[in-house]
Amino acid sequence: MTLSEILHATYPLPQASLDRLLALAEYVELPQGTLLFRDDALAHHVYVLQRGLARAYTRRADREVTFWFSFEGTVLVSIRSYTEQAVSYETIELLEDSNLYRLNTHALQQLYQTDLHLANWGRVLAERVWRQTEQQLIARQFRTAEERYTDLLQQSPHLLHRVALGHIASYLGITQVTLSRVRAKLKLR
Repeated sequence: MTLSEILHATYPLPQASLDRLLALAEYVELPQGTLLFRDDALAHHVYVLQRGLARAYTRRADREVTFWFSFEGTVLVSIRSYTEQAVSYETIELLEDSNLYRLNTHALQQLYQTDLHLANWGRVLAERVWRQTEQQLIARQFRTAEERYTDLLQQSPHLLHRVALGHIASYLGITQVTLSRVRAKLKLR
């Protein structure tokens, strides 16, 4: 997908507004393991993932808890820094070498002040992040580990080939041992 296509997928923009947004975009190639956002720092950018894979996680005691994965064609944002200009509560890490576009958050916020279409684009972006978080919370509260794993297989089957099982188990809210049991049980069916 091109940058224009990815931005339009978030919210359709008239050409003049799209051009303003494209003018902010800086193309970057970053290696696997790069931390785009840290849970102890204010995020100053929004990223558009053209090629690659990322995960968001937080640290809890002695482990990392993954709460989402993002693939090609998504916008990566630390929602707390984006909406409140406060320190991030998550770390976002690239799981593969990636091609991205970087947008300065301050410049983006200034565009929102002058362009209603871009302000709506930013609002829809925040709404999508909140909706994704809500869906994950509901799934963890009301669905079994087996149901969550089956959902993952249906929604993102390619994930199993691109992400370490430890990250998948963490995302599902289970241990790797439980994940192995769930996978073995489903293979028997």
